[in-house]
Amino acid sequence: AEAASCLNRAMAALRDIWEEIGIPEEQRLERTDVVKKHIKSLLDMMVAEEESLKERLLKSIAVCRKELDTLCRELQLSPFETEEESTILQMEKNLRTRVEVLQKQKRDRKQELKALQEQDRDLCDILCTALFSIDTGSVPSLEDLDRYRRHVASLNTLKEQRREEFVSNKRQIILLMEELDHTPDTSFERDVVCEDEEAFCLSKDNIVALQNLLQQLEARRALNEAVCAELRARIVALWERLQIPEQERESSA
Repeated sequence: AEAASCLNRAMAALRDIWEEIGIPEEQRLERTDVVKKHIKSLLDMMVAEEESLKERLLKSIAVCRKELDTLCRELQLSPFETEEESTILQMEKNLRTRVEVLQKQKRDRKQELKALQEQDRDLCDILCTALFSIDTGSVPSLEDLDRYRRHVASLNTLKEQRREEFVSNKRQIILLMEELDHTPDTSFERDVVCEDEEAFCLSKDNIVALQNLLQQLEARRALNEAVCAELRARIVALWERLQIPEQERESSA
């Protein structure tokens, strides 16, 4: 009503101007027809623009629905339900917002999966174990990520346990080698006593081999101690038989 009133006032003002100017009736009718066509063209253009907006919104709704269905399947979520009574504008906004939220969830899950895989690879290289089995071609579920997190945490715990065991055994092995005047003569022994502890592979086989090496060195030391004890006993016996004075015994002892 307000638009019609504005139009009527404008047409009345135009008629007054034309009359004052003295434009003939026939030309006034022509000018009125031009004004009518101009207004109709403007209104048609505005209607077309708003129809185009409506079509874009409906198209966006269809695209968002399709993308939502895909995202819900990938993320293993229940289908998204929209309020059928809502307006086209509100429905499009709700669907678009939901798509953005699920896209972020998808990105976050894939980024976490990538980070876990990098940690897993590093730990498997150190521990010489198999990689965690997970489908990398799809979006991981929350349960998959939770299992993967716990797996990586257990590998980190195992790595720390083996690292502590390695450092402790290495310290004892170096002391025994020095005591026995033993020079590392195998590649494994050289790997054990090298200064770069981070380079040592903490595989189960290497830890077992490390324990075996420590036991071998301890056995050699025990054998040497037994031989020394026997030789000392024989020396004492010879001293007794030869009646060596105590002072001479102390100097040679």
